[in-house]
Amino acid sequence: MEDLGPVAWPPAPIRTERLVLREPEARDRAAFVELLASPEVHTYLGGPRPRDELEREMPGVPERWPGSLAVDLDGSMIGQILLRRATGHRRPAAAGKADLGYLFLPQAWGCGYAAEACAAALGWFDGALPGEPVVLTTQTANLGSMRLAATLGFTEVERFEAWGAEQWLGMRPPVTPSG
Repeated sequence: MEDLGPVAWPPAPIRTERLVLREPEARDRAAFVELLASPEVHTYLGGPRPRDELEREMPGVPERWPGSLAVDLDGSMIGQILLRRATGHRRPAAAGKADLGYLFLPQAWGCGYAAEACAAALGWFDGALPGEPVVLTTQTANLGSMRLAATLGFTEVERFEAWGAEQWLGMRPPVTPSG
């Protein structure tokens, strides 16, 4: 995955009604460890990483690279949004396009935070890179992620087998600036 190209990073914090999307900070380290070690979060992502390994390897300021946004609720990180260029993607339809990913701590599930944060990130993206489509890949068994993809305007491009499960590739058509 590469960064998004000619976009200045990090963007100014993106504020929604309840959330702030911002560059990760040192205070987010414990939340990142929890996110990456959580069996629930990684049910459809190949399984969690060992907590002791994460504690050893996680830098003091985690995941600080273009495309990574911490999702903050009342001063605490509850998830991560990833917007990266899909290079080396398994599916030709996705190659070179912006790829949306997201992870949220289980205690934040079912509250609409993922939809709110993803919609805000996509809104920022549309302003920064107007006219570009965005792709999203998820397992078809991940019903919550499939619902979120539909809510965000992604439509199916194809289904394929990877990592021992059926995957779904969706695309959100480019938003063109009104003029």
